Amino acid sequence: MTARPSKSAHRTTAEVAGSESPSLGPEPVTPRTRRSRLLGALALMGPGFIVGAWQFGPGNLTSAVQAGSLHGYDLIWVIAVSTVLMLGFTDMSVRIALASDRSLIQMIKKRLGKATGVAAGIGVFLITLMFSVGNAVGSGLGMSMVFGGSPTLWTLVCTVLVAVVAWAPNYYKVFERGLLAIIALMAAGFLASAVLTKPDWVEVADGFVPSLPPGAGLLLVALVGTNFSINAAFYTGYASRERGLRPEQYRATTLADTIPGIVAPGVMTILVIVVAATALQATGGTAATLAELSKVLEPVAGPVGMTVFGLGFTGAAFSSMIANATAGGTLVSDALGWGNTLDRHRVKAMICVVLAFGLAVTLLAQGSPIQLIITAQALTVIVAPMLGILLLIMATRRDVMGRYVNRWWQTALGLLGLAAILATCVRLLLALT
Repeated sequence: MTARPSKSAHRTTAEVAGSESPSLGPEPVTPRTRRSRLLGALALMGPGFIVGAWQFGPGNLTSAVQAGSLHGYDLIWVIAVSTVLMLGFTDMSVRIALASDRSLIQMIKKRLGKATGVAAGIGVFLITLMFSVGNAVGSGLGMSMVFGGSPTLWTLVCTVLVAVVAWAPNYYKVFERGLLAIIALMAAGFLASAVLTKPDWVEVADGFVPSLPPGAGLLLVALVGTNFSINAAFYTGYASRERGLRPEQYRATTLADTIPGIVAPGVMTILVIVVAATALQATGGTAATLAELSKVLEPVAGPVGMTVFGLGFTGAAFSSMIANATAGGTLVSDALGWGNTLDRHRVKAMICVVLAFGLAVTLLAQGSPIQLIITAQALTVIVAPMLGILLLIMATRRDVMGRYVNRWWQTALGLLGLAAILATCVRLLLALT
């Protein structure tokens, strides 16, 4: 069983910024102290945004565009609710990581039995395999739209590139900083797109009122599966440990990383729905194929619209490909007792296995790649109930959590999340039968 990395080995700028030191009195608020606090908050950003990058993949983007083009703003409320529920489970994972010197899978093995821990790790691994298909398909399609050429060839290039990066020294720092940059660019692009389409913001606000339009079916399940991602919440604790976060940094990292990291993909998804609903409904079109998806911005941006969409789609796919494979390789390695840190060769090898699976299925798949992406993402909710139950059990055990144990409202939010996941599972099974 792998021991937790020493804190001294992972001491970062974020730790220094969040350290508590004795003081003779309140520090006067000056421009310099404000700047120092801002830099300290920025230094803590990382694990939450990694989870956000994993959430906001090609399946998320594709299902959001279809939701907007087919149902207008009616499904915005699904994203809002999913984001709140996702925050609850992500926070549980972070608190579990800070409360123990063991990983989440190791704690499950110790408290609930080895078989349970192995099942959880393999369950997350299976989910990442499903996600890898959408990431592989999406990266190839996006690069093809921007640069031309064969989507299959671009899928191969992107997969090999991520595999090479996975074996780089200090891999965690490399992929964390890269994902933060990609998320910032995507957020700016989608915000600009929403402003350019000039939607009726009063009607957009109406979309936050729950309603269930007829024919939503599998699409609604895909929206929940990509925005309320229990498997991503599972990995948050691992990223926090990899970053070397300390218990006294909990409040600061919650405000600077966990909340904005989870809210960001939710906001971007809502913006994509708004753009799709406004642009496509204005032209009377839908987004049933990738060619139609690429025209989302064309009514307001002209021929450049396809390029803008392609860049956003590629960014979503590429960032999600990195985070998804990293999480899958880490969790299955931990479940099998091979270690859970990114400097382990077996962890890196399993990351490559996830990438290879996505590439292989993409090369062999036939039919609509868009439907393949949505179906792959929707299937993830089958394993999610087990993962959610385990997170909730561990977070409510005082012998595990100590002072970080769930409060009553955190447990209530967790139960609500489990109910939502079970409901989507039932709807998915009905849709597939």
